[in-house]
Amino acid sequence: MADDHALAGLGERFEGPNTVGSGRGFWVALAVAAAALFAYPSLTSIYQATQLSRYLVAAFLALSLAFVWGYAGILSFGQNAFYGLAAYAFAVTVGNLASPLGTTAAAAVAVGFGALASLVLGYFMFYGGVRDVYVTITTLVVTVVLNTYGTTASQVFVGSVNLGGDTGVGISDVVLGAGPVTVTLVQPLTYYVIAGLLVATYLGLRVFVNSDFGRVMVAIREDEDRAEMFGYDVKFRKLVVFTIGGGLAGLGGVLYMFQSYSVTPETVFSAAAAALPVVWVSVGGRKTLLGPIIAAVAIEWVRTAAAVQFPEVARIGVGLLMIVSILLLPEGAVPGVRSVYGYFDRHGLVDGSRRATERVRHTLRRTLLGWLPGAENGPEVARE
Repeated sequence: MADDHALAGLGERFEGPNTVGSGRGFWVALAVAAAALFAYPSLTSIYQATQLSRYLVAAFLALSLAFVWGYAGILSFGQNAFYGLAAYAFAVTVGNLASPLGTTAAAAVAVGFGALASLVLGYFMFYGGVRDVYVTITTLVVTVVLNTYGTTASQVFVGSVNLGGDTGVGISDVVLGAGPVTVTLVQPLTYYVIAGLLVATYLGLRVFVNSDFGRVMVAIREDEDRAEMFGYDVKFRKLVVFTIGGGLAGLGGVLYMFQSYSVTPETVFSAAAAALPVVWVSVGGRKTLLGPIIAAVAIEWVRTAAAVQFPEVARIGVGLLMIVSILLLPEGAVPGVRSVYGYFDRHGLVDGSRRATERVRHTLRRTLLGWLPGAENGPEVARE
């Protein structure tokens, strides 16, 4: 009995109103998906596992933005900046320390650097009274400035490491260790590290957003002034959320270096790169954690495949996908699927299909009539 209560209490920490998915069915499905994720390298080639690991790294960026935007209402174009700063910090630290212990320390330093950068920027924004769209503009400007500086920093050295300008900076390999114990990260081991950290991060964020702090985050997202009126230190809490988001992005930057070995300003600081996380989160559903992960992996998979033959079409396609998603599924794909499932669960398959057909027909009729001259005075519109 005590064990049942303990398990129930543990389950409640992972479930709540701020996350999608609950109950035995959801957790069984998630466990099956995780098992398939870890089995993937043994079922495919090393090349395919490497490609998927790149998409899983993108999911860390998506999670970091979903956390700060979806749960605290902070739309940031700066997650790529923290991601890129961490990648550069890792490469510079590895180049200067040049030892397995130094590489291990570099990973921690780089994640901390991403969090520190977001802490400093967030402090000046939130305690300086910057809010709403001006936060978005500020983070985008910071990213563009970093891109400009990075491309011209060909003569800048940090210790013995040259930042390389537009060619960036790289490392030869990733060997972690302490004392006599060392581990060289090569595929598929790198894949397993990335996948394991992604699952752990997702579960950790589920607990966080369903905690008391997470509920206050959502209250701030819904009405910042009212949350402050109830006595919550809104600026401090937003700063905490923004810093954690920067740390998550920094972790993604480190994992990016684990499997790419090099970083350039164009890869991490360009405006196009800064916009991608917004697309992933918008399409997947910004008020969820699972949706942005799925969207990031799926969109990057399709975008990479399309870019081989049609690079320009792939870029346009990403923009169109975001527009269509906002118009048809404003809450994102995963919440949209949940709403559709709930709709048919309430009305049944037959009645639900009939109702949905009538709704679509009515919407199309109203839209088409609205395009016709003088249609606003027509009988169909008048009856509405």
